[in-house]
Amino acid sequence: TKMKTTIKSIFIFCLLFIVSLSLKAQVGIGTTNPNASAQLDVSSTTKGFLPPRMTFAQRNAIASPVQGLIIYCTDCVANGQIQVYNGNSWVYFDGQPFSVRIGTQVWMTENLNVATYRDGTLIPQVTDPTAWAGLTTGAWCWYNNDPTNGAIYGKLYNWYAVADSIGLCPLGWHVPTDAEWTTLNNFLGGESIAGGKMKSTSSLWNTSYYSNMGATNESGFTGHPGGSRYNGGAFWDLGILGYWWSASQYDAMNAWYEKLIINNNSSFKNKWAKSIACSVRCIKD
Repeated sequence: TKMKTTIKSIFIFCLLFIVSLSLKAQVGIGTTNPNASAQLDVSSTTKGFLPPRMTFAQRNAIASPVQGLIIYCTDCVANGQIQVYNGNSWVYFDGQPFSVRIGTQVWMTENLNVATYRDGTLIPQVTDPTAWAGLTTGAWCWYNNDPTNGAIYGKLYNWYAVADSIGLCPLGWHVPTDAEWTTLNNFLGGESIAGGKMKSTSSLWNTSYYSNMGATNESGFTGHPGGSRYNGGAFWDLGILGYWWSASQYDAMNAWYEKLIINNNSSFKNKWAKSIACSVRCIKD
């Protein structure tokens, strides 16, 4: 009996040892000889690797994504794209911001979400409405001061941040002028129909009361309805309108901006007080 118990113990030990080794071993799919440098080696000449597929909203709902996480976003641009999380934001595999060529221009396909100027200088975050109303220097906020909105729509900036000589967009990019917005609209057939081609088809557009008129995102611009913060400090229009600053001043108190509306096929430009907060979309130099 003692001998049987000993043999049984040795057998269980060996079995656990083998299982332990197998759990730590390399894994090969389609190959019995995985590469020495790979923990997982998938080999095939007729099939590919398929990462998880999800929408823009589902991607942004991932809690605490780890650096190196890979997904395929089905509606981030018109035809979808593979993305990787770099520890701070979702980017292409080469680390570059998401972009699309529209005519002669190259536009980012997501709103700016930086808290520093190009040289690393901090841009103040201002949450208090009274303090916001009195600003004459650059500042940013999240819609409703909620970082969840920042992850989806990016930050909202007053025009003073846009105009700062240091530069708000990353190196090689800039905030588009009013003329560059006009070039975009003209390439898409004019303001009367460009809006639909620029609007995303995402459920972020609140269709409870209106349909997302004409939205096709065929340009790849992927405009989301990030709303705005008025110069008095109140937040408005999330899910209904998207507003983007231009770098062009109208007069001492106002600057040009571009907007997309849920129940309209057009793209609109107008002037607004520089203390208002809008989204920023960068264009390549």
